[in-house]
Amino acid sequence: MNHKGRKIFVALLLAILAGCNISCEKKSSEADTRQRNQEQPAKASPQRSPLTQSDADLQYVRNGGFTYIWIFARRDGKQLDKDDGAYLKKNAPQVIDWVTTDEGRKVIAGTNFDLEKGNLELLKKRFVVEDYSAK
Repeated sequence: MNHKGRKIFVALLLAILAGCNISCEKKSSEADTRQRNQEQPAKASPQRSPLTQSDADLQYVRNGGFTYIWIFARRDGKQLDKDDGAYLKKNAPQVIDWVTTDEGRKVIAGTNFDLEKGNLELLKKRFVVEDYSAK
């Protein structure tokens, strides 16, 4: 092999070695990254506690876009009966959505009418009333 052929051979050999070196470094870097990701424990996202049925029902009424949300319950804590339901509907006819919850012991009312301008005082004589309106 002549002198010129040797130079070409050495240059070609150096180019191949340089290419291998770059390729090996890239693979090593990718492997290091994968290993670091496996070593770091995944951050646990905080778990939401499940809503109680009452909370889920309240959220359902809130999602209705009502201006006023009221919760009615009997003063003795017993389940609401047909007479209670009829009394509520008669004295709060402006209520659009009624949702019974808490195993029948409460009813959630959704309306765009302010019951304080209606029969709320009359309803308070018979029921425990809670205002959940977004004010």
